[in-house]
Amino acid sequence: MMKKKALFAGLASSVLLLGACGSQEAEEAAATTTTDGKTEVVFWHAMSGDLETALNNQVDAFNESQEEYEVKPVFQGTYEEALTKFNAVAGSTDAPAIMQTFEVGTKYMIDSNKITPVQEFIDKEDFDTSVWEENILSYYQVDGKQYSMPFNSSTPVLIYNKDAFEKAGLDPEKAPRTYDELKKAAKTLTTDGQTGFTMLNYGWFFEQLVAAQGGLYVDNDNGRSGAPTKAVFDGEEGQNAFNLIKEMYDEKTFMNVGQNWDDMRAAFQSGKVAMYLDSSAGIRTVADNADFEVGASYLPVPNEAEREGVIIGGASLWMGDGIADETKQGAWEFMKYAASKEAQAKWHVETGYFAINPEAYDEPIVKEMWAEYPQLKVTVDQLSETTASPATQGALISTFPQSRQSVVNAMESLYQGVSVEDALKRAADETTSTLGQ
Repeated sequence: MMKKKALFAGLASSVLLLGACGSQEAEEAAATTTTDGKTEVVFWHAMSGDLETALNNQVDAFNESQEEYEVKPVFQGTYEEALTKFNAVAGSTDAPAIMQTFEVGTKYMIDSNKITPVQEFIDKEDFDTSVWEENILSYYQVDGKQYSMPFNSSTPVLIYNKDAFEKAGLDPEKAPRTYDELKKAAKTLTTDGQTGFTMLNYGWFFEQLVAAQGGLYVDNDNGRSGAPTKAVFDGEEGQNAFNLIKEMYDEKTFMNVGQNWDDMRAAFQSGKVAMYLDSSAGIRTVADNADFEVGASYLPVPNEAEREGVIIGGASLWMGDGIADETKQGAWEFMKYAASKEAQAKWHVETGYFAINPEAYDEPIVKEMWAEYPQLKVTVDQLSETTASPATQGALISTFPQSRQSVVNAMESLYQGVSVEDALKRAADETTSTLGQ
């Protein structure tokens, strides 16, 4: 997290420099062609391991589907590392045609003025975006303009041990949907060798718990109706989430697993914890590695709250600027291909990420996968039932990594006895102080 903080501090200071660059390079840019005469489309990404294999499968299928363009995927390290490299070449002829950036980099990418909004191509072709999932697209929209193409999208989900539920006398088909139900189930599930519930000390989960209640993270409609001036997550919704954590921790029904995803998942798979929050993209891996039946359910909300839903996490694809028009067209053609129902069906099955095009869920390979992993359908249902609002669109701030670290510090301070009000106020004040940067 500290690396993210330093990264965005440096990137934010360079946005003005990028914006000051002229458009001469863009006018002079010429497309690069391959030896067989195809227009080369360089694609910088941050996918590794099995995810990189799935991404390369998408690229190979696109390259084989037509004769004009050849997409060349290039791994650039983590999201943070890739964004640092992009910053060095943004707006020049060395910039990639396609850049994958995590969701919290959205405001930075827009402010750089060195990307080409995909809305330009949507308008040029009068392309029908209604076939794509609104609750995924909306995160990357500002004032009705689509800036980037969603690619790997995920949301949080409650994961639970069905065998542990049954052993404790709980209905394994009825996971808790409210805070009171969660606290009651966690108390029943907590034994000498097992703790009822946990969640990672990670700002993303806090943001989701706030949004699920309809709460905002910053003012001005989460920074979407105007530049945000202050953090507001320390209000009622944020206090509800922090009170949940503190009360359960004090009752010893909540396990502090720190900030490591692997540690959290290992605690669940070894039976040390019965319920936890995870990313929807991790469900298959968890189910495959557990010696018990794994259940999935919606994010819990306070009893009195009206559920609004979840915010999209993950990353999207941005089109570079300062590159040839032919190269931009190739980038757009790939984005359309990757968002097609056939490509999205394979992507969903191979990675667990959501399909941008909901029609993908009707494809046979998805139906077969859902029969084997019914947990995946739960995550899709939760997203489809999400109400589109400024809360579920997510906050639009360029200093998100710093803010997330402040929230992490606040969460960890709860375990040391700091009050909910004091912990949240400090995190909110620290976030507010960064908004003018």
